[in-house]
Amino acid sequence: MGLSSADQIARRAVELELLTDQQVQQVMASFKGREPTPEEFGQALMAAELLTRYQWDRLLEGETTGFFYGEYKVQYLVGTGTFARVFRAVHRKSGQVVALKVLRQRFCEMPAQYMLFLREGELGCTLRHPNIVAIYEVHSFRNVHYLVMEFVEGHSLREFMNIRKVLEPLEATRLMIDIASGLDYAFQRKVTHRDLKLSNVLVSMRGQAKLVDFGLAGMDDGLAENAIIEMPNTRTVDYAALERICGSPPDDPRSDIYFAGCIYYHMLCGKPPLAETSDRAQRMSRQRFLNVIPLENLAPQLPRQVINIVTKAMALDPVYRYQTPREMLGDLHRVAMKLADEQGGHHTGESGGAQARPRTVMIVESNARMQEIFREGLKKVGYRILLTSDPERAFERARQDIGLMDGLLINAQEIGEPALEVFNRLGEDPDTRDLPCLLLLDEPQHGWKNRASTAGHRMVLCMPITMRQLRATLEKLVPARQGDSGVFQPSAR
Repeated sequence: MGLSSADQIARRAVELELLTDQQVQQVMASFKGREPTPEEFGQALMAAELLTRYQWDRLLEGETTGFFYGEYKVQYLVGTGTFARVFRAVHRKSGQVVALKVLRQRFCEMPAQYMLFLREGELGCTLRHPNIVAIYEVHSFRNVHYLVMEFVEGHSLREFMNIRKVLEPLEATRLMIDIASGLDYAFQRKVTHRDLKLSNVLVSMRGQAKLVDFGLAGMDDGLAENAIIEMPNTRTVDYAALERICGSPPDDPRSDIYFAGCIYYHMLCGKPPLAETSDRAQRMSRQRFLNVIPLENLAPQLPRQVINIVTKAMALDPVYRYQTPREMLGDLHRVAMKLADEQGGHHTGESGGAQARPRTVMIVESNARMQEIFREGLKKVGYRILLTSDPERAFERARQDIGLMDGLLINAQEIGEPALEVFNRLGEDPDTRDLPCLLLLDEPQHGWKNRASTAGHRMVLCMPITMRQLRATLEKLVPARQGDSGVFQPSAR
């Protein structure tokens, strides 16, 4: 039953721990003694960013569940699928932003389905790579089953392609390098994806591709077989059809390579190579695979080397395909370098010296609106911006991808203590201690300044600050450089 007054809604929100008494009183005080209508109260709460539209709508409807999963507060619904819903959520104490993948209720009482879901989560927890969406936790309590995952600001590759239609060869190749890198990492650990398609590739705001939803790879044979039989419209149909037609063994790693080729094909010409249908019989049809139009017929203007990669990846006989993701990755790297050179990727100034390259700063910020403010404010003065909401992720990227960035900006405002912890770890780790780093502290966090490990190239700014002050501080930490690589390099210590 819905709630009819602002006072009722406020009491319910406090009972559910969505708001505190103090927050309610502060918002009510803005109405100067009169009781607001529910609509006015809701608008004030959302304007103050105390509630999201999703939370408010559920409160109005009288809902009492679905606001929290364990220690995570749901902010809004990101997307829905056949088996699960995905929410953006934030940890109640640390402020860490995550994605929650929650199994739909109708599958929660079916052991084969929820066991498969949980095993998929356990498998994902073993994979840590920049091009694979991380799974941090797997939870199962009574009839509620969910995964805690890395939240990626961006779009699925399907949404990306719906907007862009066709990608230039270099951009498509760079995305394929990300995809193949994730596959190679998993392959080295004897894990295959088993569900490669546009909607299972996420493209972040900085243009990085990340694989999500690794499927039945690594499952017990009996469990996987039973689950395939019992789960309707199982996502393994395309793989099963390909392997039956080709005569290759089940869970053949080369099947991932075929469907990676399908993704590359689609990015380059704007059309899927396989006819899209939800009809199971048509998806299992041999003719569907035999009727693929060669890429060179649809897009003859494409570079021959690009067409060759697609053709080899999509060979129906697996013997003629790339045998491993790494083999495909090698060709992709070579083609990307050639395409970049042809587009004038290497420039020199009139004096013959190298031009200054854009300085790259990674911003660690969990608030989407603040991400945009930082990005726009720093791009205007020539910085190249990388974005992440996860400080742990930033730490790993700084360690693994030496030279990726010139500096780091970490805003602790919503992230909380993990921001300070990662700032200090960056200063202690031999691979990152020379990396310029700036930590921003909100007013209630000013006392943390004494706990921060600072140096000449590692500074703390206490908010409020202006964009001008931020730029000036970054200019000191990450000055423009002429004639060098333009990126941070670790010391030889």
